[in-house]
Amino acid sequence: MSKLKNKVAVVTGASKGIGASIAKYLAKEGASVVVNYASSKEDAEQVVKVITDNSGNAIAVQGDVSKKADVIRLFTETKNAFGTLDILVNNAGIYQFESIEHFTEDSFHQQFNINVLGSLLTIHESLKLFGKTGGNIINISSGASNTPMPNGAAYSATKAALDAITISLSKEFAGKNIRINSVLPGIVETEGYHTVGMAGSEAETFMISKTPLGRSGKPEDIAKVVAFLASDDSYWINGEKISVMGGLYGI
Repeated sequence: MSKLKNKVAVVTGASKGIGASIAKYLAKEGASVVVNYASSKEDAEQVVKVITDNSGNAIAVQGDVSKKADVIRLFTETKNAFGTLDILVNNAGIYQFESIEHFTEDSFHQQFNINVLGSLLTIHESLKLFGKTGGNIINISSGASNTPMPNGAAYSATKAALDAITISLSKEFAGKNIRINSVLPGIVETEGYHTVGMAGSEAETFMISKTPLGRSGKPEDIAKVVAFLASDDSYWINGEKISVMGGLYGI
């Protein structure tokens, strides 16, 4: 399997969960991968080890995507290690589910700074490394963009903003051979999924009951779609919002 042979990818927020799975799948398809992390160094290094133990190429680079200096360093280290960039996956993100009565300015800024500003900063820097053949940007959005949930007003707004960025830039990049798409996961079983108490909850049972395929998603369900979008097999897909939700709609 080598759909991404000789390609270089940066995956933000790749130390665990969906991001880690994406990094591994891109490497499996032949890409050299930069595993970005904010604080989970040990987890990021474990992702790198899995990749290199399977004859892949990867490095871990710390960086808070909401900070311009960190983003510049992330792409500088990418250039130093691999010389170029072909694929950017904006996966880094946070969510804070809370009622409007408990909403705070800090919560707003934390979510928008990472989910929205962080993506804009990484896209800005990626353009400096994309070569003559262009580039490929994949934003990890959420089903909450199209179907906002109770207690998730700010989070849903960040993902709607990220999708707007995707559509806007797909037009702005006309003639530059740069594609950009959004992937909208539904409920996905990750470490955070368990941390917030979703696993085994009434909310999980309800959402699965509304999912025609009858289960929550797995990180690899998302990673496989990202790997497809990162490859030339998806060359005619641009500026799209692609739902990966097992058929979950309209909750």
